[in-house]
Amino acid sequence: MADQVGLSGAVRANLLSLQQTSGLAQRTDERLASGLRVRDPFDGASEFFQSRALSDRAQDLTQTKDGVDQALSSIQAATNGLDAIGELASQAEGIAIAARNTNDPTQRAALANQFNELQSQIDSIAQDASFGGTNLIQGSPDDLDVSLNEDGSSSLTIQGADSSSAGLGINNTTFATDADIDAALAETQAALSTVRTNTATLGSSSSALQTRLDFTEDLTNTLEAGAASLTDADLTEEAANRLSLQARQQIGLNATSLAAQSETAILGLFG
Repeated sequence: MADQVGLSGAVRANLLSLQQTSGLAQRTDERLASGLRVRDPFDGASEFFQSRALSDRAQDLTQTKDGVDQALSSIQAATNGLDAIGELASQAEGIAIAARNTNDPTQRAALANQFNELQSQIDSIAQDASFGGTNLIQGSPDDLDVSLNEDGSSSLTIQGADSSSAGLGINNTTFATDADIDAALAETQAALSTVRTNTATLGSSSSALQTRLDFTEDLTNTLEAGAASLTDADLTEEAANRLSLQARQQIGLNATSLAAQSETAILGLFG
């Protein structure tokens, strides 16, 4: 068209270079603002989907880790209960020994009441030693199934152990005869042995779960780091790129200005 303004090849080249440099600068600014080199599949489909797969597995493992944490808390509640039950059984043993050392029926009866009260407290603690609805030491103990990986193909079952007075074999008594007292002594001693065994078993399970928890946490961190390495921007590199692009933009503007001035000077010759 007659009114169309024509541009020389030099000016067109400089404008195209400025446009490309502006696009690169915009991309660099976006990376600096978001901290990401790959934000969607258009930035790099392979890196994006690999990173997403790693992140998804890390998220699944985080849920698994939460389940293991809850299981450890259930074991801790049961262990605390066993510690208290062990102390009560030891006190009951001491009361039985005191009854054995007296022949006074009144004292024996009073000691029997104390013994029976401790038996009742054992049952109360066994009933209350629950966490999240799981009780490993009550009269009808729960079993605890713990998933150890994201798809449930690896798991650990922690079996509960009846640690009530009935489960431990501690019976109500009157201390009326030496035989009653001897029976109570034998029951409390056997109960203490059972409590120690139950505590050791739960301790072993707790150690196994803690080891798995540490492994899962390390694996989750590794997956998250791997996902980040595929998509995160190197902020130091991007900042250096931004400075370089700023310089290129300024040079491009100067070159375009000079080219335009040259055209104006040439046109002036025809004025």
